Amino acid sequence: MFKAHFQTFDDSSERAASAARVAALRAELTRRGLDGFLVPRADRQQNEYLPASEERLAWLTGFTGSAGFAIVLHDRGAVFVDGRYTVQADAQIDKNVFAIAHLVETPPDQWLTQNVTAGQKVGYDAWLHTSDQVERFRQAAATAGAELVAVEDNPIDALWHDRPAPPSGPVTLRDIKLAGESAAEKLQRVRGELTKLRADALVVSDPQNVAWTFNIRGSDIAHTPLALAFAIVPRDGRPALYVDGAKLDNETRHALEDVADVREPAALAGDLAAFKDKTVRLDGASAADALSREVQMRGGKPAAGADPITLMKAVKNHAEIAGMRAAHIRDGAAVTRFLAWLDREAPRGTLTEIDAVAALESFRRETGLLKDISFPTIAGAGPNGAIVHYRVTRETNRKLGVNELFLIDSGAQYEDGTTDITRTVVIGEPTAEMRDRFTRVLKGHIGIATAVFPENTSGAQLDPFARHALWQAGLDFDHGTGHGVGSYLSVHEGPARISKLGHVTLRRGMILSNEPGYYKTAEYGIRIENLVLVIAAPEPAGAEKPLNAFETLTLAPIDRRLINTRMLTGKERHWLDSYHARVHEVVGPLVDSHTQAWLAAATRPL
Repeated sequence: MFKAHFQTFDDSSERAASAARVAALRAELTRRGLDGFLVPRADRQQNEYLPASEERLAWLTGFTGSAGFAIVLHDRGAVFVDGRYTVQADAQIDKNVFAIAHLVETPPDQWLTQNVTAGQKVGYDAWLHTSDQVERFRQAAATAGAELVAVEDNPIDALWHDRPAPPSGPVTLRDIKLAGESAAEKLQRVRGELTKLRADALVVSDPQNVAWTFNIRGSDIAHTPLALAFAIVPRDGRPALYVDGAKLDNETRHALEDVADVREPAALAGDLAAFKDKTVRLDGASAADALSREVQMRGGKPAAGADPITLMKAVKNHAEIAGMRAAHIRDGAAVTRFLAWLDREAPRGTLTEIDAVAALESFRRETGLLKDISFPTIAGAGPNGAIVHYRVTRETNRKLGVNELFLIDSGAQYEDGTTDITRTVVIGEPTAEMRDRFTRVLKGHIGIATAVFPENTSGAQLDPFARHALWQAGLDFDHGTGHGVGSYLSVHEGPARISKLGHVTLRRGMILSNEPGYYKTAEYGIRIENLVLVIAAPEPAGAEKPLNAFETLTLAPIDRRLINTRMLTGKERHWLDSYHARVHEVVGPLVDSHTQAWLAAATRPL
């Protein structure tokens, strides 16, 4: 069972170690004839969460945030972070060794152009970058007359003497009752897509896609039940699955060998020689540049593009949808118990953000079915709630203040489904401005929840529904409205999303988040998030196109005390009252009597 951990930022010993490690790296680069090196926070499959053995950026720089990049040159270096991590980077990074730059405002490739000189050679590990990323850096180096050079082995690994061992958790088979489709059937569908793409083979580099295709799950990645595995699916012939055999028991191995050759990961590169003069599809988002180089070196024709499995996986089947519904009922009961507990305890003025995180995880554990949280819980009290991707640490841990807002964004992994929910509650009495902003966010949430749209509609086309009420007041939020969610897989799943950049068509069976928000810097944050399922909508007489709508899966009360009811239309009031009636009906019987009494009040009609 997992355990909640809370990070400490200020570690002078790590900063001191970073200076020594950078000096050692520079000496190693000189030995190799290199003038610099690129250090992304990445592994071979571009996973969102990394095993400890892949945390090279943290080992070198001391920075432990979830997004970052470093460039080390002989006389200077920089670490690039986004706005979420400026405070953390300032505390963790030795600024005598590294400058701290903004990942978006000063992109690493731009910094490289400005800081390398003609004739210099900058190394990179081709397994840790996609081909698109490498091309950007190659052009940046060339602009300054420098050269980007792929290294045979990562120089950091040669210096990291106490590097953790790679993860070795067992691979398990996903029950067909939960998967809803056999691996053989899925592979047949993949081959059909390869025929359409005129590709001879597909290298499956995203471990989420490997897990879905072969109906397996693992424990190599935090918060996401994945095994670090690759696959090759030829259009004609037998697939191959590349996974550490030590992770397979006899039952799992035999089941997998029914549909594929099971081989060690080291065999992957050599096996690409079978596709000489053939077109090999590589996923542009997750395939390492090393794979493209291997295909070319062995006479194949790499073709970068979307892995067709990504879209297939996003459209859930009946079994997956049933599992997600069951998971959300169970999770809704746990979250409702937490909200009732919070309402009792927070007014005393002693609860902290860490207390809230630990309590919510405890309520989920008590279901007896929790596998893990689906991402580190975001629990922001007062001004911390205004930091969109805030992560509480022991230094930032804040008490939940009276007459303040508290935002908590959390999720769970159950064997039958993945959840993600955000609730914003008031401790004490809200200001008129808080209620106005909360109600505008709620109107946007309802706008998405009640949307009816023709087939072939994209997330970008729906995104304004979530923002309209905020726009009317000259307000907005800077993140997307919704992301895709996997079925006991990643809580952040492509390719569909509801955002200004969400150009993928929303299809029936896709599950996405609905999470508009508003953030007032240094004061408070508001977000209301439910997961929704794309379903068929009733078609009115005379309709010329099939229509889709959303079914809300998440079941937990929305804080009525923060709503200015005069701002809601009759239809919006009806939606909220109907939603709360459903929450009361479904969740009520699953909670204790004290929570039932609280829930009855929290879900009464407006």
